[in-house]
Amino acid sequence: MNSLPLMASGPVRSQTLFPLTIHLLTLPDVTGSSDAKVGILVLMDIFGFFPQTLQGADILAHSDAKHQYRVFLPDMFDGEPADISWYPPVTEEQQKKMGEWWGKQADVNVGKEKVLKALGKLKEENPDIEKWIAVGYCWGGKVTALTSGENSPWTASVQCHPAMVASDDAKAIKIPTAMLASKDEDAAEVKKFEENLKANNTPHYFETFDTQIHGWMAARSDHDDPKVLKEYERGYKAVLEFLAKHVRV
Repeated sequence: MNSLPLMASGPVRSQTLFPLTIHLLTLPDVTGSSDAKVGILVLMDIFGFFPQTLQGADILAHSDAKHQYRVFLPDMFDGEPADISWYPPVTEEQQKKMGEWWGKQADVNVGKEKVLKALGKLKEENPDIEKWIAVGYCWGGKVTALTSGENSPWTASVQCHPAMVASDDAKAIKIPTAMLASKDEDAAEVKKFEENLKANNTPHYFETFDTQIHGWMAARSDHDDPKVLKEYERGYKAVLEFLAKHVRV
């Protein structure tokens, strides 16, 4: 596996932050080899197209020379993601704004339908892709769980610091599943989720990154902190190793 391309934190992405050998995410929503036979649908966190999330997409697409992926990032929030300054919602104003946004944009059942619709369109536009994977962060992790059950379109799925972890979701999951939890998820529910996968004999990989906050592999990752950056890199390595083991073409 190649060394992973990493970037510093910042409000916008810039080619200067990447080695020239790395193919940048091309607007609006895809990165990776056009020859790849496996597609990854990235279900972003509520903050949308953040540099750290985009960097993660490039890592997935270009860091494993033996396993090529084409990575797609659909906009699930119609161009209106949550403002990261609202999180964590401590003040009354933050709570009000986050609550209003959540009620308008973040219904996970609506999100599930949007994802399946987006995937259907991507399949039509990319008939050469033979298998599809979901990688979801936070809110996207929950939607990933909900779309990984009966009649799942995914060959495998990955949840990174998922929101609203519910162990009952695992009872319907039969596809290879990974969860990379942070210190902020409900540890008891994470454990029960894994136990339910074991009961189904579902191939799985679970790890809790107990020094990391909710969001460390996406928008809330602080790349100016070397300890966070190290765990961000380790998390993506774990995801790539899991996919290399369970997704073959």
